[in-house]
Amino acid sequence: MVPDDKPLEKPAETAGAHRPGMEAGVLRPHAALPAYYGEGLAPRRDFLRRVFDDTAEDYDRIEALLAWGSGRWYRHQALLRAGLAAGMQVVDVGCGTGLVAREALAIVGAQGSVLGVDPSPGMMGQAHLAGAAFVEGRAESIPRPDASFDFLSMGYALRHVDDVDAAFSEFRRVLRPGARLLVLEITRPAGAFARVLLKGYMHSVVPLLAGLVSRRRGTRRLWRYYWDTIEACIEPAEVLAALERAGFSDVRRHVELGIFSEYTARVPLHS
Repeated sequence: MVPDDKPLEKPAETAGAHRPGMEAGVLRPHAALPAYYGEGLAPRRDFLRRVFDDTAEDYDRIEALLAWGSGRWYRHQALLRAGLAAGMQVVDVGCGTGLVAREALAIVGAQGSVLGVDPSPGMMGQAHLAGAAFVEGRAESIPRPDASFDFLSMGYALRHVDDVDAAFSEFRRVLRPGARLLVLEITRPAGAFARVLLKGYMHSVVPLLAGLVSRRRGTRRLWRYYWDTIEACIEPAEVLAALERAGFSDVRRHVELGIFSEYTARVPLHS
């Protein structure tokens, strides 16, 4: 474990400089990946919904295999580190099959609540969690009123949003004053050697294992896409800066094992 708590990191910018992922004032999580979908936002959305719907039945089994059984423990600890506590009202954005929502339920208890939001009905259909509610929606458009929640989580879905700035502004909208936020993401290693090792594992070994245990043809493609989005994703400093632009305070990044990023922040008590 290599903890690396850091305050807000400002990205280096020059006047008029083009930042990775930035296009026409919209902060994409990564540049387009034409090997998977055509140009524009609509083909990307269609691809993501189709690939997640089609592979949802196998997702939890493959995730457990690839995380060596440690996924549940890690998510639980990350939520606790971010300040989740009993009785809180939680929204889990990009909830998928409910892997983060399950751990949130265990922490908030009977006096709290958990709402999962995801654009994939297929993934949510695999989230068999008594006590949690699920609704179709996107990070940029959460179907709930202003100031509805005490805590917002997002587990490994930031790379799939349309616009990072718009998503974080929406997160800010649905959170109450003093509320907390946790965004979990896998980050490209800083060192070249570690990057080569992880790429080899994620781009070759993971799709192979996924294909062996999956009943779905698209599963290998999904996990190869998973790495390609990690490799192309905007830098952590840009994520932190976007959280600050959205109005969050105490913006930080904690890192485990050099690749597991936990972005945390709070909503100021007074705007």
